[in-house]
Amino acid sequence: QVQMVESGGGLVQAGGSLKLSCTVSGLPFGIVRYNMGWFRQAPGKEREGVSCITYTSDTTYYSDSVKGRFTISRDNAKNTLYLQMNSLKPDDTAMYFCAAGLFVNNTRCQITSNYMGQGTQVTVSS
Repeated sequence: QVQMVESGGGLVQAGGSLKLSCTVSGLPFGIVRYNMGWFRQAPGKEREGVSCITYTSDTTYYSDSVKGRFTISRDNAKNTLYLQMNSLKPDDTAMYFCAAGLFVNNTRCQITSNYMGQGTQVTVSS
């Protein structure tokens, strides 16, 4: 059974930083063969792809709204995905989910599997 557990969310003031982590277990061979990424959904809004990374880490995707502020990384040995979020804005407030098994290129990140965590809440106050 695949488990994906996000952590690191919380309440932060605008301009602050948070680092999200997603630890994965149960994937065949671990995360090393999976493109992975972060998605978010705010109340009343559609789910948005925030940032994704290929399994080799040679390609990353960032949405225009987070480019230059967020950095995605992964540690395949630890089966963990990270998202460093700097210069946070109130518009970044959402539930953040990690996902595995994605199509990723520089301009698009698309979910192609059912592997997704339960999410961690990020709230940015103004």
